[in-house]
Amino acid sequence: MITATANAVKHLRGLLEDHSTVDGQGLRLMVKKGGCAGMEYVMKLDSPVEGDCVFEQEGVNILVDADSLTYLNGVNIDYEDSLSDSGFKVNNPNAARSCGCGSSFDPGGL
Repeated sequence: MITATANAVKHLRGLLEDHSTVDGQGLRLMVKKGGCAGMEYVMKLDSPVEGDCVFEQEGVNILVDADSLTYLNGVNIDYEDSLSDSGFKVNNPNAARSCGCGSSFDPGGL
């Protein structure tokens, strides 16, 4: 299961409205090899495809492919807005360690 904070839902809803998306589109969250810790998060607005897990929360969708779900099951997405950085942040309980900027992680024994 993937969850999002109220602040993340609010910002995702605004993003979807600003980009005139079609029904069902949402935030695609996936992982790929790379980053300074081994695996990096990738996020983009996208439509669901066959095999995706779709997590709906307060009218917005979070899309995750089956391969990425192994690394992302249980994550919580937040939206932070600070002087030094703004954007969606992934709080991943599966990460053995994360890089300093939070954009990549070490999956440990997964």
